[in-house]
Amino acid sequence: MKKKTVLTLFQYIIFFGLGAILIWWQYTKLSPLDKNEIFASFHAVKGKIWLLAPVLIIGFLSHLFRALRWKLLLAPLKLKPSTPNITFAVLIGYLVNLLVPRMGEVARCSVLAKYEQEPVDKIVGTMVAERSFDFICLVFVTLLTFVLQIDVANDYVQQQLGKVHLGIGSILIFMGVVFVGALSLIYTFKKHKHSKIGKFISGIGHGILSIKYMRQRGLFLFYTFLIWFCYLSLVYLGFKAIEATAHLGWIPALSVMVFGSLGMILTPGGIGAYPPAVQIVLVQLYQVKGSYALAFGWVSWMAQTAITLLFGLLSLLLLPLYNVKKNGQATMDH
Repeated sequence: MKKKTVLTLFQYIIFFGLGAILIWWQYTKLSPLDKNEIFASFHAVKGKIWLLAPVLIIGFLSHLFRALRWKLLLAPLKLKPSTPNITFAVLIGYLVNLLVPRMGEVARCSVLAKYEQEPVDKIVGTMVAERSFDFICLVFVTLLTFVLQIDVANDYVQQQLGKVHLGIGSILIFMGVVFVGALSLIYTFKKHKHSKIGKFISGIGHGILSIKYMRQRGLFLFYTFLIWFCYLSLVYLGFKAIEATAHLGWIPALSVMVFGSLGMILTPGGIGAYPPAVQIVLVQLYQVKGSYALAFGWVSWMAQTAITLLFGLLSLLLLPLYNVKKNGQATMDH
């Protein structure tokens, strides 16, 4: 067995093992009452079946907008894939990410290259730019969440630390830390240009520049807004599925989205990590009871995973069928 295959398998075991351990650890900490409340919450979700349609539509739209945004990145390279093919590729990529950590990006580039008969290296280059921009967006949304929730965060920190006050001085200190961090990145890049860290930082830079020189950057930013708005809307609709969170609005949904995104990064598809990450923010910032907060985390995670599985599997089925029809039509036209 090749060394690379062994390393990939080892990574796969580590990530899913971590997810399994987190699930087991969460379950052992639950009291019988907590378990009853969680299962009662799951049962109550069945009565909100009307939420299923908007959740599926919004979930699909988030992937469609991502595909359309990726299409804009491919345009300067003279690559013009069909919208169905690039959408199928995105959906298959997310499906693969559930099964094999960090392989979804490779899968969607390979799928698109195969069915559009385009060079895969150029497509991979746009993937680096897109992921770099996504990282920048996550940082921006996290900072925005911090600013919008400054009062809530202040109350929580005072409860934990007593006499801490998050005023203008604290915000300036926070901005100073961000500035120093940026300088550290620049220094690290200059010193290690050809290392993996240097290439990662370079990828972030290329992501920024690709937007600057893009002809349709306004449309690119609009699609980016729509992607994140869809993610936010899924959390907001999820609140309405459980009585204990039904009163929460858009700004709490923003906080949950950010913390949930961090959970998604930790393990494949957020398995075992997404629910407790969501539970922490709901309990500590919005005083939702722990068992109900965890129940919401699991409901939200299962909904997102179901969307990925449903549309990913449909894409695997429809992709070859669409291209047979497409190629047949092209032959007839000639």
